[in-house]
Amino acid sequence: MKRRDFLKKGLAAAGGAVLAGGATGQAKATTDGARTMRQAKTAVAGGFYTPNRAPLTPTAFTKLPTGSVTPKGWIREQLLLQAEGLCGRMPEVSDYLKYEGNGWVDPTSTVGWEEVPYWLRGFGDLGYVLDDARITALATKWIHGIMASQSPDGWFGPQNLRTSLDGGPDMWPHMPILNALQSYHEYTGDTHVFTFLTKYFQFQAQVPAGQFIKSWAGVRWGDNIETIHWLYNRTGGTWLLDLARHIHENSADYTNSIPTWHNVNLSQGFREPAQYWLQSKDQKHLDATYHNYDKVMGMYGQFAGGGFAGDENCRVGFGDPRQGFETCGIVEFMHSFEMLTRLSGDPLWADRCEYIAFNSLPAAFDPQGKATHYITSANSIQLDNVGKQHAQFGNGAFPMQALKPGVHDYRCCPHNYGMGWPYYAQEMWLGTADNGLCASLYGASEVRARVGDGTQVTMAQETDYPFGDTVHFKLDAPKSVSFPLYLRVPGWCSAPTVRVNGKPVAVQGGPLSYLVVEREWRAGDSVSLHLPMTVSVRAWEKNQNSVSVDHGPLTYSLAIGERWHRYAGTERWPEYEVFPTSAWNYGLEIDKTDPGQSFDLVRKGGRLAENPWTHAATPVELRAKARKIPNWQADRDNVVTVLQPSPVRTDQPVETVALIPMGASHLRITSFPTVGSGADAHEWSAPKKPEMAITASYIHDDIDAVADGMEPKNSNDQAVPRLTFWDHKGTSEWVQYDFPRPIHTSSVSVYWFDDGASNGGCRIPKSWRLLYKDGDAFKPVSGVTTYGTDKDGYNKVTFPSLTTNALKIEIQLQDGFSGGILEWKVERQSASNLM
Repeated sequence: MKRRDFLKKGLAAAGGAVLAGGATGQAKATTDGARTMRQAKTAVAGGFYTPNRAPLTPTAFTKLPTGSVTPKGWIREQLLLQAEGLCGRMPEVSDYLKYEGNGWVDPTSTVGWEEVPYWLRGFGDLGYVLDDARITALATKWIHGIMASQSPDGWFGPQNLRTSLDGGPDMWPHMPILNALQSYHEYTGDTHVFTFLTKYFQFQAQVPAGQFIKSWAGVRWGDNIETIHWLYNRTGGTWLLDLARHIHENSADYTNSIPTWHNVNLSQGFREPAQYWLQSKDQKHLDATYHNYDKVMGMYGQFAGGGFAGDENCRVGFGDPRQGFETCGIVEFMHSFEMLTRLSGDPLWADRCEYIAFNSLPAAFDPQGKATHYITSANSIQLDNVGKQHAQFGNGAFPMQALKPGVHDYRCCPHNYGMGWPYYAQEMWLGTADNGLCASLYGASEVRARVGDGTQVTMAQETDYPFGDTVHFKLDAPKSVSFPLYLRVPGWCSAPTVRVNGKPVAVQGGPLSYLVVEREWRAGDSVSLHLPMTVSVRAWEKNQNSVSVDHGPLTYSLAIGERWHRYAGTERWPEYEVFPTSAWNYGLEIDKTDPGQSFDLVRKGGRLAENPWTHAATPVELRAKARKIPNWQADRDNVVTVLQPSPVRTDQPVETVALIPMGASHLRITSFPTVGSGADAHEWSAPKKPEMAITASYIHDDIDAVADGMEPKNSNDQAVPRLTFWDHKGTSEWVQYDFPRPIHTSSVSVYWFDDGASNGGCRIPKSWRLLYKDGDAFKPVSGVTTYGTDKDGYNKVTFPSLTTNALKIEIQLQDGFSGGILEWKVERQSASNLM
């Protein structure tokens, strides 16, 4: 399979369905003792690190105990930045993390929801992988406090959460703490964790079935099931499997549908069927996870970076690469991919993990690790702290792009992102069912693990990956020992080579496979894995035939000059906006016969920087030919406008532009138009000037929605844009049209927004009236028919013809509710009709 085809199908849309059906797991022997596995499978549970206990399905890979892997190189530097940055110092910044009076250690307190659980999960593992005494001590204090406060019936955490969901418990925020407890036990060996979890799961087993579908927990139960299986493998209580089945059967159905389009819910929840497959052994559950990923990415992930358009909900018609992906979504996706790599033995998931980790995660933070985005976009030309008024992003006028600690406005992401790099570091190495080791995610590191006959060995990994294409391994062992070493071949690599102690090993493997070198190993043995990288171009047919450019696992973005402006915050905890200092509106000239030859790879000399994810420190660049597209401009809110069909016709001169790794770019164009002059070339349409000015008393969502011509199907049509006044409730509001010249009219029609059917907070208004501008003053329109407030249709009013250059709707919202408008039409008359 060509790399371009793999990336389109594997990373973006359809690879899961093909790979799940085609994987056999059969090993092909080669003449030199190496073998190739398309997918790692095992019929018998094995390995030294708590394999699945029957009747759970055995897996080829197991997670090594927390602390087994020591990250080095640039990955360690990212962790050190995190330790002294937002995650590692978050208690200094976040008032949610005050220990005294916190409901997670003092259940009588009402202070506490997801912030402590989110933060503690990543914070503890950060300390464990760095062996950082300060961090591990504070994490231990929190964990001991949480365990000591458990109620006799097993509940833990704030007592008010017992009844916060319709009188029943909100069990969502407990799930990240379960992960924190797993890591804590693996690092310390503290068996009190088993007792604590057993009591809590006994509490869950008594919760009525109807509670498991509610709120965030209802779509995130895969996290809880994973911990149930973890505990079962260590204690053997078969009632735990009954609980897992009960949860699966009574929570959101990811097996037959996509039950949510919230990006973080999807990033966690899509894997739940595959997790349950370990217990059910029903192939439909494993297949469902592949299908879920394919469907989400096929609809909303048609651009580079590994994420999808979920800012913060996926919306029909909003799949352009300017759409964002929450930082929470990035790290949750990585966590899912890591679990699925172990669960399925399919290297595709590891590919997906490293791809989003390299191309999206680094740019979600400032270079010092002290500030983060709410969303990160593949195409982004300005990062400001200004809410967008025209529904460019899916959370109304809430600012989402500036880099800041964002404790209260971003809230979830600053607390949750901490697990990203620590979990990645731990998953670089895996144990195998046949008592070996798997190098799953490449990066400079050292692993200590038992292999073969139980001998503990140390394997060092030296590499500049993903900036370099060679990975060197060196073994240290107290004696000779036989075991298999699994080496993952990424999907973009078609010709890997392996050397053992300098001698070549015959390799028959291709993309997306494991090369298994099995021999009697001795101290000092070395392995060299070469993964040749080439430049290639990926076409995104579903996104206007735009293209992205790859070299190995890295995607490249236009190197836009960046001006960083600290608009608020302190020197210790700054808040930044980032503005462009160079042109960004380029289309690429691509050689259609050999797209990869359109680019020149430039490597900088010297040693790899500690933090290579910056403009100045990146060790590689691509040079490309490009032309400006003058009509491609920012919109009125300084957001890049959506792509138009490629190729684009332009008469601008050819320029040489620099492309740098996507993860090193905060401002970036990553999905490019192409330029051309043939019969298939398109003119890029200039932005349309609004026919009239639209203003409102308050704007949430999109002010242009009221006049965009998109017809609603009903008052709760979530697929069309809307203007709402959220979260103003019971107030008087207004919307105004100012026309460039006087109009003649005798009728207007209003389609009200009302999301009561989905338990939202917007309702049809209590009342409204129409005013027109007469001179400098607005006057009520006289002779109006009844002002309607009906749902699911236009409310039309007629009146004697009038001439004006402005109309205004005054709206009184219902007490306790907000409201909004889907469409407001003005019926115009020609001057001749008035004679």
